[in-house]
Amino acid sequence: MTNEKKIFKIAAIVIAVIFAVLVIVNCFTIVEAGHTGVVVTLGKVNEGVLQEGIHIKAPFVQKIVKIDNRIVKLEVNTEAFSKDLQTVQTTLAINYRVDTSKSYSIYKNIGAQYENVLVAPAVNEVLKAITAQYTAEESVTNRALISDGLVSGLNEKLNNIGLFVTDVNIINFDFSEAFINAIEEKQVAQQQLLKAETEKQTAITNAEAEAETVRIKAEAEAEANNKIKASLNDDIIRSKFYEKWNGELPQAMGTDSLITNIDGSGY
Repeated sequence: MTNEKKIFKIAAIVIAVIFAVLVIVNCFTIVEAGHTGVVVTLGKVNEGVLQEGIHIKAPFVQKIVKIDNRIVKLEVNTEAFSKDLQTVQTTLAINYRVDTSKSYSIYKNIGAQYENVLVAPAVNEVLKAITAQYTAEESVTNRALISDGLVSGLNEKLNNIGLFVTDVNIINFDFSEAFINAIEEKQVAQQQLLKAETEKQTAITNAEAEAETVRIKAEAEAEANNKIKASLNDDIIRSKFYEKWNGELPQAMGTDSLITNIDGSGY
């Protein structure tokens, strides 16, 4: 009996120590950097939050729910329709954060799954409203405008709740195969048209250059002839004649109506 009492006493001491340790451990909680702690007392959410650091709480009565208040990324794959009724498969990366002062109200009213319950549906709704304003082709060329519109639209819906969207990145736009083929055919046609226009313009430019060359050459020849004509006079003509004359008189001379031989005979 003595041994049994000793064993029972030791067991009781061990249990008491373990219980004391558990009580002590449950009297403290640590809120990590970038988080706030929502205090829940017997199922009731207390107003206000615990900031970063070590805090005392009622053991076994209170629990602390940690809410991440840092900027976190949510990736959403969704489907929408463009203005021209093309199906647009979109992959978005949304960066958002939870306002520290609203952590308790978000947990109380929405729960810990606020991302799936609130943020993702809001992204789908706002995206559908924005893509409906653009054709499928415009959606590709206006990615920045769509991103800005998503940020503005999401903040308009979520800010009052305590969620703030800082950035939206459009990772990808996917369209139907038929639409992609149509776009490729359009691009090929545009390239061919551009090539034809370029060749036409080149031909026109070459023709204009050739015509300009002919004009300049003709003007130069005419100017040269005019200069030569202006420089000629009777003395120069006579001088040129003597330079070319071989010293022999012509066999016949005449006027407009009569040609006479040197010997005086005429015909």
